[in-house]
Amino acid sequence: MSDAARTPDRILLVLVGVVGLLVVVALAVVFTRGGPAPLDEASPAGVVQRYSKAVIDGDSAAAEKYLTDGARSRCLGTYGGVPRPARVVLVSTTERTDSATVRVSIVQSSQGGPFGPPEYEMEDAFMLLKVGSEWKIDQPPYPLTSCTLEPVKR
Repeated sequence: MSDAARTPDRILLVLVGVVGLLVVVALAVVFTRGGPAPLDEASPAGVVQRYSKAVIDGDSAAAEKYLTDGARSRCLGTYGGVPRPARVVLVSTTERTDSATVRVSIVQSSQGGPFGPPEYEMEDAFMLLKVGSEWKIDQPPYPLTSCTLEPVKR
């Protein structure tokens, strides 16, 4: 075979090799990236991040630590039949002297669907109060409401 006939074969092999390498690198990046960086736990957004993670993980006891006494006394438990959110994304934070509002995007998904699990996204807000030197959630959005329904000890 002549050198001219082998050149396109070599170029094709090199191109296929480069594309294969790019696919492997892309997969490695996707599968090795970590979760979101933890925010400062003394900030309103950091409190919301930890509370949301506890709710998504189904840990009501851990989530309750971030609620005010008033929020715990008003809590009616988790909403049965409603799937836990799949993820919560920070939209904005407005911090005042004794209160804060943390707006989030809440994504929920459910089972089934001919094209995969359907997702629903909504934007809502957490209302926080400063209790002593700590931020506490006074009003979580209803999809992220979680408590154990034990009476608050006073």
